[in-house]
Amino acid sequence: MLDFTNDVLYNVEGTKHWTPDPDITPEQLDEMREEVFERIIVARVGLLLRHPFFGNMATRLRILAADDWCPTAAVDGRNLYFNTQFFNKMNNKEIEFVIAHEILHCVFDHLGRREGRDPKLYNIAADYIVNNLLVRDRIGEKPSFIDCFQDFKYDKWTSEEVYDDIYEQAKQNGKEFLEQLGEMLDEHLDAEGDGDGTSDAGETKDANGNNVSKNKPKYSKDEMKKIKDEIKESMISAAQAAGAGNTPGEISRMIKDLTEPKMNWREILRQQIQSTIRNDYTFSRPSRKGWHTGAILPGMNFDETIDLCVAIDMSGSISNKQGQDFLGEVKGIMDEYKDYKIKVWCFDTKVYNEDDFSADDGRELTEYEVMGGGGTDFDVNWTYMKEQDIQPKKFLMFTDGYPFGSWGDDDYCDTVFVIHSNHDKTLEAPFGMTAHYEENVA
Repeated sequence: MLDFTNDVLYNVEGTKHWTPDPDITPEQLDEMREEVFERIIVARVGLLLRHPFFGNMATRLRILAADDWCPTAAVDGRNLYFNTQFFNKMNNKEIEFVIAHEILHCVFDHLGRREGRDPKLYNIAADYIVNNLLVRDRIGEKPSFIDCFQDFKYDKWTSEEVYDDIYEQAKQNGKEFLEQLGEMLDEHLDAEGDGDGTSDAGETKDANGNNVSKNKPKYSKDEMKKIKDEIKESMISAAQAAGAGNTPGEISRMIKDLTEPKMNWREILRQQIQSTIRNDYTFSRPSRKGWHTGAILPGMNFDETIDLCVAIDMSGSISNKQGQDFLGEVKGIMDEYKDYKIKVWCFDTKVYNEDDFSADDGRELTEYEVMGGGGTDFDVNWTYMKEQDIQPKKFLMFTDGYPFGSWGDDDYCDTVFVIHSNHDKTLEAPFGMTAHYEENVA
């Protein structure tokens, strides 16, 4: 792993144009805080009127001043923390932007998705995702006095993909690259240790009775999980209250995934394979139900043989064991039928190791040797099928979902993509059926 030293990362923060005035008196801060509280309330109302999803989410957050530890803003899913001087420097539209920025970190689970990545680089990546959406949808106004991270180069990327890109650039260019990226709009909070499920941050009130956070809060993993569940419920309620068309598309898709139950990949695979049995209606065997009417009514023509092609993407992220697990599931379904024909191959930038299996050849599908490779080109599968005059009733592809260019020929045959190891768990192929392997493995 690339070692970003504290000195290098400190210099990223050291490029900030914004820092609170350390010489402000407590009395001045209390007076300023009273006005800032009111302006945050006004900004929330503005969001409710113009961007109701964000407004509804904002009303679920407690407002806490955090001047002793937070130089800008922060969020934990329950509380919105703010630096009085930072918010005082913004106009109301800029405050709307920052509030919506904090809400999106919660919605996209940026508090929990960092895993083992470098904290500061992942926070930068998350800010790109959030700020791009807010600028695109014109949610408030980007603060003018901070050079925050925003670049439509990363439009439709995930935070993990942005992180990988920044990581590679930082590895090549070092401190000079990091220093020119921009500056953080907020502080990011993380789970620390196992704990007992409660935050150990103190809380008091200022001279005007406003809530003030004392010391940066820390959260156990158990408490972060509870907060994550609360955020999901808030998202659904806020979207319902906002009404149709008032929630960003990315969030609407997330809510759809939360509220509409999904079949796991094994169920989808079974359903899709079984669907090949029913071929068409035919007049070759008239239904007996129609004999007394004098009319010839069509009956269902059932194929005796299930005809499949299976391609395993061996570009690097799928192990031989996972490939065998996938084939084992296909075999289990095949064993339920008296006859089948299956072609199996691996691919990366070419197709190789094709093998044919049938119900009576004495071999098991799990005996197939999965072979590794490199690179990725989905189109080679369709080129191969066309060159070999293969047109299966169902084409099953086990893949990481990272094509180099096209996903394939959507008009050639029915296709099922079983996607493994992709960062985007909502990813859908542009055609055919999509299922995600990782969501349902034990």
